[in-house]
Amino acid sequence: MNEKLAALLTDLTQEYVAAFPASQAAHKRAKQHLVDGGSHTLRLFAPFPLYLSSTKGAWLQDLDGHEVLDFWQGHYANILGHNPELIADALSSALAQGKGLQTGHLGELQAEVADILTQRTGAERVRFTTSGSLSSMYAMMLARASTGRDLILKVGGGWHGAQPWALKGIRYGEQGFRSLESLGLPVNIESETLITRFNDPEDLAATFRTHGDRIACFIVEPWIGSAGFIPATPEYLKLARSLTWEHGALLIFDEVISGFRFRAGDLGSMYDIRPDLAIFGKIIGGGMPVAAVAGRSDIMTICGREGERLVHFDGGTYSAHHAALLASKVMLNHLVDNEEVIYPQLAARGEQMRQQVEQVFADEGILARCTGYGNESVPGSSLAMVHFPYDPDLPLLHPEVLWDPQTCDIVLREEVLKLALLLEGVYVLHGLGSLSTMHGEREMRYLIRACSRVAKRIKASSVAEGPPVPSR
Repeated sequence: MNEKLAALLTDLTQEYVAAFPASQAAHKRAKQHLVDGGSHTLRLFAPFPLYLSSTKGAWLQDLDGHEVLDFWQGHYANILGHNPELIADALSSALAQGKGLQTGHLGELQAEVADILTQRTGAERVRFTTSGSLSSMYAMMLARASTGRDLILKVGGGWHGAQPWALKGIRYGEQGFRSLESLGLPVNIESETLITRFNDPEDLAATFRTHGDRIACFIVEPWIGSAGFIPATPEYLKLARSLTWEHGALLIFDEVISGFRFRAGDLGSMYDIRPDLAIFGKIIGGGMPVAAVAGRSDIMTICGREGERLVHFDGGTYSAHHAALLASKVMLNHLVDNEEVIYPQLAARGEQMRQQVEQVFADEGILARCTGYGNESVPGSSLAMVHFPYDPDLPLLHPEVLWDPQTCDIVLREEVLKLALLLEGVYVLHGLGSLSTMHGEREMRYLIRACSRVAKRIKASSVAEGPPVPSR
């Protein structure tokens, strides 16, 4: 980190501490008994996280009374914004009727939500769980069991949750996305998890030529999430489908972020590709903990009585929880019923947001580029990340490019921009985040004014030096 950037970050940190004293005090209390003060590391940013008193729509209110425009939106789950009334009302009504809390028995909601998922994704069978991490783990277990093979192939930077086979190749380091991310893993995990480069057909083909007879599955996000909000190219996904077929491996689409984000269903169908298995979460829960593994009957039944329960995907206490599935049913039905209105509006708003954010930085001579733009299969998106590449002509197609400090200014994106925008009343992650249906024209004007003030401040500090940047 250069001296000017360090000085700006110091100033922003001091201003943040002064502006959010109640959050600082709450975090100090939390650290007395919680590890690092909380139970999800991504929320625990320095010098201390924001503590909330309420949320509604596109907005947060913190303990100090600040109104903050939110683009994190429940880990990108809240496509209708925070606490949408149609879901809150359904949950309140159920609780008032003596329904909703844990019973440990069956109701009809589970089958009803499974029906929606199968109809909207083309999957044949579904089993619910409570998190994306669990769904990816179970999908990989099913793949290993059904193929009799041991290797898991994933892309560098791809996040598939905190479970053993997924905890490799997440953070960028000296060797790129190649390292294990945790101690305490089984000794064979490093050799059983292979890494390939996202949107790199040559590397994918080479990996299958070398290891194809041992690969159980290739798991990939059709629209990569935390690694950069980059869409897969149609050619790349078509190759993935053909290679997995050719070599007898399973293709797993991780649609925890992309499912019901681009249409009222899976994203894979927009590429005209059906995977063998897919995992869903976030949006399908309607703000409650719901995740699912969905796919071919012959694979899914391995965890059922018909398949002699050879894979113990047996569920947990809170799997298919009544209140969670009620929220899921209400959310999914609303998205299906309003698909032709919701998704075009979100995509258009996303296009507006990305272009205007890039422009306000360009107006100050700062090179900023957004990911989240669509392609020939996916015309647009409601997702965006802001990046500060050093080369204006650098293609933003691979996570390696976005997380390499030699090609992009990571500190400016991850630390400086985050605190600077928070001081302007905007909460972002990795430079920006996701839109909800509650992000309207007022919210766009608020964001652009905030970005303009931040760009001027970065310019005044001379952090982003270089030639003037042309308008996009």
